[in-house]
Amino acid sequence: MVAAHDMTHRFLNLYNHDFARVAVGVPQCRVADPAYNAAQTIALAKQADAGGAVLVAFPELGIPAYSCEDLFQQRALLDACDAALADIVAASRELGTALIVGMPVRVQQRLFNCAVVVARGRVHGVVPKTYLPNYSEFYEARQFNAADDAGVDTVTLLGDEVPFGALVFEAVDQPLLRFHCEICEDVWVPVPPSSFAALAGATVLVNLSASNVVVGKSAYRHQLVGQQSARCLAAYLYTSAGQGESTTDLAWDGQALIYENGDLLAESARFASDSHLIYADVDLERLARERMHQTTFGVSVRRHADEVARFRTIKVDVTMPRGVELPLARGIERFPYVPSDPRRRDERCHEVYNIQVQALMQRLASSKIQKVVIGVSGGLDSTHALLVCAKVMDRLGLPRTNILAYTMPGFATSERTLRQARELMAAVGCTAHEIDIRPSCTQMLADLDHPFSRGEAVYDVTFENVQAGERTNHLFRLANHLGAIVIGTGDLSELALGWCTYGVGDHMSHYNVNASVPKTLIMHLVRWVAETGQLGGAASARPGKPGKDAEPRRNVLIDILETEISPELVPGKANGAPEQRTEHFIGPYELQDFNLYYTLRFGYAPRKVAFLAWSAWHDATAGRWPDEGHIARHAYDLVAIKRNLRIFLDRFFRTSQFKRSCIPNAPKVGTGGSLSPRGDWRAPSDSESVVWLADLDTVPDDPRA
Repeated sequence: MVAAHDMTHRFLNLYNHDFARVAVGVPQCRVADPAYNAAQTIALAKQADAGGAVLVAFPELGIPAYSCEDLFQQRALLDACDAALADIVAASRELGTALIVGMPVRVQQRLFNCAVVVARGRVHGVVPKTYLPNYSEFYEARQFNAADDAGVDTVTLLGDEVPFGALVFEAVDQPLLRFHCEICEDVWVPVPPSSFAALAGATVLVNLSASNVVVGKSAYRHQLVGQQSARCLAAYLYTSAGQGESTTDLAWDGQALIYENGDLLAESARFASDSHLIYADVDLERLARERMHQTTFGVSVRRHADEVARFRTIKVDVTMPRGVELPLARGIERFPYVPSDPRRRDERCHEVYNIQVQALMQRLASSKIQKVVIGVSGGLDSTHALLVCAKVMDRLGLPRTNILAYTMPGFATSERTLRQARELMAAVGCTAHEIDIRPSCTQMLADLDHPFSRGEAVYDVTFENVQAGERTNHLFRLANHLGAIVIGTGDLSELALGWCTYGVGDHMSHYNVNASVPKTLIMHLVRWVAETGQLGGAASARPGKPGKDAEPRRNVLIDILETEISPELVPGKANGAPEQRTEHFIGPYELQDFNLYYTLRFGYAPRKVAFLAWSAWHDATAGRWPDEGHIARHAYDLVAIKRNLRIFLDRFFRTSQFKRSCIPNAPKVGTGGSLSPRGDWRAPSDSESVVWLADLDTVPDDPRA
């Protein structure tokens, strides 16, 4: 645990949260001019070091240039490569960054295409290329030998004996930073060497490539690198040759890429006319935790034990600048469940909506029931659940009148939400009913001898839950009576925070379509349905096709989106406005969904969650926002982030699991998590929150303290 006052582990420093800044360099080169190429490499390495990077990779055979062809057989060039490497090694003494450079290396009268790892004034190891392409435009086997032909595990370089072969390099000050080098063609084969290196513990895979460019190759590189990073649960750094390589027969685009577990973090401009460098902040803890979580990764380690055993671990002394202020440069989505890119957001909404629809269709088909009962409050969650039900009826070829919808005003129901419920049910074309639950609630409160039954304005938890229970009780008995099932409407965010009435309350249903969908995503789903005409007409023969009545249907959905979230269980004092404002009690959903995602999906400690939240939320003018008008652009300082994270941690870990342990069936919709004990999350109902709160206590109020 990090003490809040420990200035050597400052809060506002990415390395203190298990990130590592890595870089990929594409230097301008001259063919067969190692001294010039080394100077360009050193300049980029200094730039990477000044930018806080701990690792920087350069292209394949970058010291002499890849396109030297038979010049690789000339001793003068090979000697010049060794001299250039000596310059790079000397320059590295003043740098905290590890460099990976490409050059030909002579081993027992044979030549190998190698990656050389340099740090702190010494060569730490040399990795030869495993697969030599000898087809199409490639003739590498003419000059070089493959790694398997070496027959040695050390090589003399610059007068020192250094490790040679299958190596994984580990940073002394950060054991999660374990990197492996492969070269160009190695990643194009069915089973790349980096696959085994990942099983041997490498979290960062580095490819020194030359890779001439032809039409369509850039997109294929993305596929290769992205998929390899995803399969290996690793970061993958890819660099290729650029300006200055020979164009006798080929061309070069200098494409550099950095991926992390399938996600593109950084990409260079192609066809640049000068040297260039890209950075990315790699989340090492994410990679380690994904491997721990995906137990089949460990099974693969066992199945390939012989290959894994070939790798030696080499310690590398690089500088982790922990004591300085070094904010995260990586973009952190404010809404991790909702992509900010409009195209990806629409794809996400389409997929989630159809998962919910397909799941409910299957439940109705398997139960041989054609009707559903649903409570409609005029609020967000029940609106979206009703929209799902409407699409289900359309897909099954059943009338929407088979949706038996009930709005049930109570003691605190506002005129606004009651009007919205009525308009929504009319827009959907379901069978609409209205039941005033106040008489039955009054009877229940009298039976309990509650002070309210004697005219006292006592609005305690019993008063609230009597109303929630009466609504659910009505829905279940109506379903029994009418041959239907009750559709639950509560969402993932409410389950995480325990914001639901247990048992005979909004906690329970026959099937809940929303249980794996967080509140922030439901907001976007409702708007997406409104904007894309998914609702169709009440009697439409072509569901999803906007007609002349599309605008009123859209308007009621937009009105609901603009309504403040409230359970409406405590009477308001003026103007019919609700007394309760949900986010005043449990914190802003936009923050709590952020906390949920990083706690549930990755298991991060509160200190890291707070760091990520500050990075995403402290400046409303920075980063990307969903470009939709209903998203208020809020900002939160670290004090507010800590306060709301404390609410989340205590409710999530200490008080709410018993509600999640017995939730109804519901489809899991995303890798961001589900809280079903059958679909994702299994936890004791009587755990404590002390260890999470203690970790949160190490977070300062001022990020720069």
